[in-house]
Amino acid sequence: MIYPSAFLEWGSFDLRHPWVILIVVQLVMFGMGTQMSVDDFSGLATSGRGVLIGLLAHFSVMPLVGFGLTQLFGFDPEIAAGVILIGSCSGGLASNVMVYLARSNLVLSVTMTAMSTLVAPFMTPLLMKLLSGTLIEVLFVDMMMQIIKIVIIPIGAALLYDYLKKASGKGWRIVKILSWISAVWLSALPLGLWNVLSGILPPALLQSAGMVGFVGSAILAGVGYYWLTVRFPKTDEIMPYISMFGIVYFTTVTTAAGREHLLTIGLLLFAAAIIHNTAGYVFGYGLARLSGLDKNSARAIAFEVGMQNGGMASGLAGSMGKLGTVGLASAVFSPWMNITGSILANYWRKQQLADEESDLTVEQKQEAYASKV
Repeated sequence: MIYPSAFLEWGSFDLRHPWVILIVVQLVMFGMGTQMSVDDFSGLATSGRGVLIGLLAHFSVMPLVGFGLTQLFGFDPEIAAGVILIGSCSGGLASNVMVYLARSNLVLSVTMTAMSTLVAPFMTPLLMKLLSGTLIEVLFVDMMMQIIKIVIIPIGAALLYDYLKKASGKGWRIVKILSWISAVWLSALPLGLWNVLSGILPPALLQSAGMVGFVGSAILAGVGYYWLTVRFPKTDEIMPYISMFGIVYFTTVTTAAGREHLLTIGLLLFAAAIIHNTAGYVFGYGLARLSGLDKNSARAIAFEVGMQNGGMASGLAGSMGKLGTVGLASAVFSPWMNITGSILANYWRKQQLADEESDLTVEQKQEAYASKV
């Protein structure tokens, strides 16, 4: 805010370049993905009803509330599109941390985050097309591909790393074959293969060929990261710091790029963040309880609905070249979501502890008191 020019360009290097933002956000998503597990998806068998209720609330309440706020505050088209975008993104892993702190249904939270991430490549472009198609140009397929690059590819690489930790011999052989194919493909692209493909393939197939390169990169990244952690076990401890650096990076660059807008509409955008986030908690909890879910499950859904993946929103804004406008909402909304999430998690944690204590029998209370003494 004070020295914006220092965080926009370093000489001829553009800190806002779409490729730079893409790589930084991919690093953040990969770092977050290393905290996930293939087993996270197993919770779908026991929490299917809760996940369905949560996903319906997540991809209806937040985009619609975001759209309503743009009408209420009368934001410029690109700023308004950013508000709708943050509401249309999948859930982030921060919600899992909040649910853990609140001693709520962590299995439901983790499973819902995983599933919302999987459906985001379809749901986010669809919602953006329907709700902000008149504000900015929304290319459905292009946005879908960007979400796959920004979220699915790096998290897929992290899940491959998790799989390799307990893979069978057959599984390792398959991964090695895929790694060699990926290495050959990626090596051939800059040596002339891409120019050949550009001359013979239509744009749609060329885009698919480019996606094959990203998938190959994910395979090599997953295998490479596994190799690093085997030889340098502390790599896993460093990865969260790299993710934090990435979050600081794109938040700082977005703030610098959108400084003039923040000076004029910053307070209104902050007010929108408060309303949007609060509506997510209230509607998420309320709809879950109306659907017959218990308190702990309802609290988990409240966090999942109220907290979105700000990194994904920033990455998409960066890919559009509109980090200082479309990306501005995520820079304001994301810190606020984490502040309120922490407060709410601690409040519900105290309630949960009080409920657990009230459920103890007199004899159990006497035993607990004796153990403390």
